[in-house]
Amino acid sequence: MSERHPHGQHEPPRAVRDLSDGVEDQLVPLTALDPLQIKSFDDLVTAMGRTAFSGRSLGEACDVLTEMTLDPECLIVATFSGAMTVAKMGLVIVRMIEAGMIHAIISTGALMAHGLSEAVGLTHYKANPNVSDEVLFQKGYNRVYDTLEMEKNLNTIDEFVRAELDKLDPNVPWSSEMICRQLGKALAEMGDSPGILRSAYLHNVPVYVPAFTDSEMGLDVAVWKLRQIHAQHGSDPNFDPFKHAAPPAYNPFLDLLSYAKLIGTKKKLGIFTIGGGVPRNWAQQVGPFYDIVGHRLGVETAHPRFTYGVRICPEPVHWGGLSGCSYSEGVSWGKFVPPNEGGRYAEVFADATVAWPLIVRAVLERLEKRRGATAAK
Repeated sequence: MSERHPHGQHEPPRAVRDLSDGVEDQLVPLTALDPLQIKSFDDLVTAMGRTAFSGRSLGEACDVLTEMTLDPECLIVATFSGAMTVAKMGLVIVRMIEAGMIHAIISTGALMAHGLSEAVGLTHYKANPNVSDEVLFQKGYNRVYDTLEMEKNLNTIDEFVRAELDKLDPNVPWSSEMICRQLGKALAEMGDSPGILRSAYLHNVPVYVPAFTDSEMGLDVAVWKLRQIHAQHGSDPNFDPFKHAAPPAYNPFLDLLSYAKLIGTKKKLGIFTIGGGVPRNWAQQVGPFYDIVGHRLGVETAHPRFTYGVRICPEPVHWGGLSGCSYSEGVSWGKFVPPNEGGRYAEVFADATVAWPLIVRAVLERLEKRRGATAAK
């Protein structure tokens, strides 16, 4: 029976609750963004972090990237996919390497190959939307969204790569790390023109390309080997490059084991990701790799997990483009330290060409302020 008033009427619902004002629960207050108070990129990103939606996410990502960069016990792995070098983001990666924001790179081969075009002084062009793709093909203009990579560029890169492959020992198994280091060394010897592989070589940052054959760079290596086989057959009119094909001495497990060994050199791990794809998942699976090695071999091993993570990509979970799971899902795989144990993560669902430069510029300013404050003491 429901409680009634003496005259038989139902008890009315309470009209007033004990309302809180947020202060007693220590809620974080938001602040209106005043454009007139913005004097630097650091100011802008900090102010955005006190707003909402993607602006807040961007500010939080800047905070996490700053913290992992300043953590002396943290190894920072950067993973890149998408057309970022064609989109002219290559120098952002270079500046991150120079500032100590990146200690290892895991990338698509395409991103590194298109970056080589820049590094040797070649040019990418804006695509004319009024020109059909059929016409672009006839001219040798390869379209990447709204940008053109010239087929002549790729042929020039092939000549550059071929000359460096000739310097490697063909009797020793190669890896993407070895090839990228050799190309970076050659770029460093050519001059001071900035490039990803050059900067990686000069700062001892290994570059891994796990899906190596899925790129122009991988095709260059394949053609290098086919050219050798062709030379062996001389002027044989029956020579068929694919019928007589043979693989180069390439072993991708060299990359896997090199990366796994590198991971064990620091107490903490951080990951900075643009997009998703194979680079992100390959980077993140190192924790489960350590775990299953210990379990299946019955030996004591460490269990490295990422303490920090920043990811910039427009893909939400339900579109299936995360490539390596969300940070919270990654906790269940043993890839990430949960937030209640100290894990710090930020995901910005935005076009990387918009959000990424803002974050990096703001962090660079913070690092510069810190150096200035330290020097003043």
